[in-house]
Amino acid sequence: MTETITENHLAIRKDKWIGKRAKRVEDPRYLTGTARYVADLELPRMLHAVYVRSPHPHARILSVDTSVLPGLGRSVWVFTGQDLRDVPPLIDHVALDNLLRTPQNVVAIDKVRFVGDAVAVVVAGDRYAAEDAAEELSAAVEYEVLAPVPDVEAANAPGAALLFDDLGTNEIYRQTEKHGDTEKAFAEADRVFTTRFHHNRYGAAPMETRGVLANYERSEQQLTVWSSTQMPHFLRSVIAGQLSLPEHRVRVIAPEVGGGFGQKMCTSPEEIAIPFIALQLGRPVKWIEDRHEHLLAATQAKEEFINLEVAVTTEGKLLGVRGEFIGDGGGYSFNTESALIEPALAAKSFPGPYRIEAFDEEVAASLTNKSPVAAYRGVGWTAANTVREIMMDEIARELDIDPVEIRRRNMLSSDELPYRSITGQLYDSGSYLESLELAMKTVGYSAFRAMQERLREQGRYIGIGISSYVEQTAWGSDSSAQAGTPLPSHDNSTVTVDPGGTVTVAVSTSCHGQGHETSYAQIAADGLGVDMADVKVVFGDTLTAPYGLGTYASRSAVIGGATVAKASADVREQILKVAANMLEANPDDLVIDDGTISVAGTPSVSKTLAEVAYAAYWDSDVRSEEPMLTSTRFYDPPATYANGCVVVLAEVDADTGVVTLDRIVAIEDCGTVINPMIVEAQVQGAIVQGIGGALFEQFVYGDDGQPLTTTYMDYLIPTSTDVPPIEVLSLESPSPFSIGGIKGMGEGGQIAAPAAVANAVADALAPFGARIRQLPLAPDYVLRLIGKIGSPNS
Repeated sequence: MTETITENHLAIRKDKWIGKRAKRVEDPRYLTGTARYVADLELPRMLHAVYVRSPHPHARILSVDTSVLPGLGRSVWVFTGQDLRDVPPLIDHVALDNLLRTPQNVVAIDKVRFVGDAVAVVVAGDRYAAEDAAEELSAAVEYEVLAPVPDVEAANAPGAALLFDDLGTNEIYRQTEKHGDTEKAFAEADRVFTTRFHHNRYGAAPMETRGVLANYERSEQQLTVWSSTQMPHFLRSVIAGQLSLPEHRVRVIAPEVGGGFGQKMCTSPEEIAIPFIALQLGRPVKWIEDRHEHLLAATQAKEEFINLEVAVTTEGKLLGVRGEFIGDGGGYSFNTESALIEPALAAKSFPGPYRIEAFDEEVAASLTNKSPVAAYRGVGWTAANTVREIMMDEIARELDIDPVEIRRRNMLSSDELPYRSITGQLYDSGSYLESLELAMKTVGYSAFRAMQERLREQGRYIGIGISSYVEQTAWGSDSSAQAGTPLPSHDNSTVTVDPGGTVTVAVSTSCHGQGHETSYAQIAADGLGVDMADVKVVFGDTLTAPYGLGTYASRSAVIGGATVAKASADVREQILKVAANMLEANPDDLVIDDGTISVAGTPSVSKTLAEVAYAAYWDSDVRSEEPMLTSTRFYDPPATYANGCVVVLAEVDADTGVVTLDRIVAIEDCGTVINPMIVEAQVQGAIVQGIGGALFEQFVYGDDGQPLTTTYMDYLIPTSTDVPPIEVLSLESPSPFSIGGIKGMGEGGQIAAPAAVANAVADALAPFGARIRQLPLAPDYVLRLIGKIGSPNS
């Protein structure tokens, strides 16, 4: 469905910096070790917190015997769920009436619902004493062990134990939406293909684990919380609400954040419990999560069961799809986007870059005794893209159509855009076919096929995997509504030129590795006509940064970049008014270049920005009625959609089941590119995480609900030896909807890479009739696909 939108919007001023491969200005402090994270912070009289966590997946808490700790109340303090019973539980606020709610106490009171659920917090003068006391207390907790609910099938079996007795069920949501006439589509189909796909549960594994430091200054009535968070202002609002504090008495600071990937956008129970304890004790309290604890208790992601029926013609045209998307939510429907964060987003994004005119989406979510599911890069979209692209290859193979050709026949072309997908997502612009063709040209597709035939005769199995994708970005009010999870958006930036002529940009989006300081400096430098070195970007502190929702879902470049551009344009006008008074010229006749304001065509008639800025503040004869050279601007954009194609060349050892990745080519189209170097690095990092999900990473739980992947000896992540060179090429189809044509990016590699790897393996093993129905592609599963051990589904 072709659709147009018109909107009056500002074009970002593109001069010397936007589009340049400018070096990241934030890197020197990382490379020299001067960056400071929560774990680096020390305050006088600071106490250390250690959690006592449940060893049982499902149990009632009968008692917590704190008397075993001899220093209780003097050098050791303990806080149980009963001590925090007046703190309201965390709960999601997704606006769906038929979604059942699962309140989560910040420390469990009556019941634990996964191994790692918090039972008590032990506080002492140093970490070692707190660890020792927590170990003693852990042995003094009495439980009534309940029957475990290890997976979705067990959750919905007759007589299953209930995680929340008052709900009467473990399935907290099921809803079907019909788009188009699927009955007609299936009646007209020549073939119907089906699959049941299990997308694995894996997680963010950031280099920095979670951490919180809280301090309450009674004299100032000020609670300050340092947290490794992606959303400082949102966290401030939640802390104030949960602890019944005036919001202006709460300050949240995100210092350096060593990776978030969505996991740190949600409010964790620890971010409420630690400030509460600091308020009670009147001393600073710090909690730093260790790696074992992280693998147990931090949120996990991506597990879904997807059942598909796909109706096609013999020519490979997609007619209609029926899809069931079932999320395993873990022990709680978590407090941000709920347990629907995977299946609901997967269903809405399923059509991707293809024409699908009939689609039934059934979305469901159930509770199990696992760590809760929450956001992680490419949330929902990864599973949808994986199963869709695997099915495209399988259909092509069954119909004897080349996998590139079947995509060509169904893929949207540029002249069909803007296009409203069958699920209601409005694609603004894109290069779907162009990305596919460029990827095929880059890898030498025809030559690869010829080499594949030659090597098969020698008993070697190589394959090519294609994964085209659409990435929903600019997560504001419109984008979240198109995803089916409406949330009002609010973000601002403030640009200020000081009396010395240098620039401070304060932004509400919070950086945790993406290069915001560089990108925003580039936008401000072009907007004001100054050198990047004269721009300083500040963020992450609710006292100094303007209000906003923070960083998640590929929103910062579109929203933050636009607010910086809008505010810079305002300040530019202010500067030109003052300069016009000084130069006795019309502001429209002035230009700014490299920090110098001059009359167009007469560069000798000029003033430096420093001279103009000083006059704006201190010269009553020339300054305007509002002498501060500053502006704060807001932006809530229409949704934008990036796109691209990831291609993987791989070889499978038929004797060992080991998959070796030989080459990866990625085409990325994120509209106007601010900094190509940052774009390439974001794509490469996301692809590595997608490789992890495709080949290595999986949180495994036993039938008794016990986690079996509790160290990095068991939970495997890719290393440099597992990743071949990743070639990134860019196309630019600027968005007609957003300011400056910018789209978000950074998640596409994670979204697309698992399918690209899976399709490469399936292509390599086509002589064996391999059909991939789950990830990761561990050697034992690959050998099952070949038929050397067991069955593929065992």
